[in-house]
Amino acid sequence: MARLRFSTKGLICSRPCVRRSARFFTPGRGMYIPKHFDVTDRDEVLAFIEANAFGQLVSSVAGRPFSTHMPFLLSQDMTTCSGHLAKQNPQHRELAGQQVLISLQGPHDYISPSWYAAPGVPTWNYQAVHIYGQCRVFSDHEKLKTVVDALTARYESGFEKPWSPEYKGSMLDGIVGVEVAVSEIQCKYKLSQNRSRQDRLQVTEQLEKLGSTDLAAAMRRNQAQIIRRRL
Repeated sequence: MARLRFSTKGLICSRPCVRRSARFFTPGRGMYIPKHFDVTDRDEVLAFIEANAFGQLVSSVAGRPFSTHMPFLLSQDMTTCSGHLAKQNPQHRELAGQQVLISLQGPHDYISPSWYAAPGVPTWNYQAVHIYGQCRVFSDHEKLKTVVDALTARYESGFEKPWSPEYKGSMLDGIVGVEVAVSEIQCKYKLSQNRSRQDRLQVTEQLEKLGSTDLAAAMRRNQAQIIRRRL
């Protein structure tokens, strides 16, 4: 798994995994990931996906790139990402059989060079995952209901009184399901790893002062991982 061109083949995870063959993209395609920012820990990447499952489904429609912002559901066996689109959304008409991109993003923010102890340039820190795979669409009511109910349960679970799905089955006629067979995942954490420890700490402190606490927390976790690897 170089540059986390990792697939569902040989996944390490806390839930049951299915091992299967996967097609790897040629090096250099997809997301630009310098070695400093390359994330190769499978558990870390899977946790990121589950925590940041709202993203973009990118495909081609009438010869042009087309993107829909939507939540995704990673399957229990970690081999598929599912969701649904409005039937009026033209993206679904050409999705079947396409190689698509799912782009997921975590916390991000501007980084000022004035926060460094050594000279630097303005930049941006962020976390992101790209998922590639072949897409299929479906309209079977039972399968659609499973996807809708699973997404609902996931995001209602944090409420004191979760809403239970209650809707007419005919409402499912207004959507189509999408399922991406995962063939490759790339992960990038750009968290100032190419800067000195002092610079990283100062950036983290400045982000906390500005209220960018999620990104600051990600940088602290990453710094702790760097220290553990060196022990």
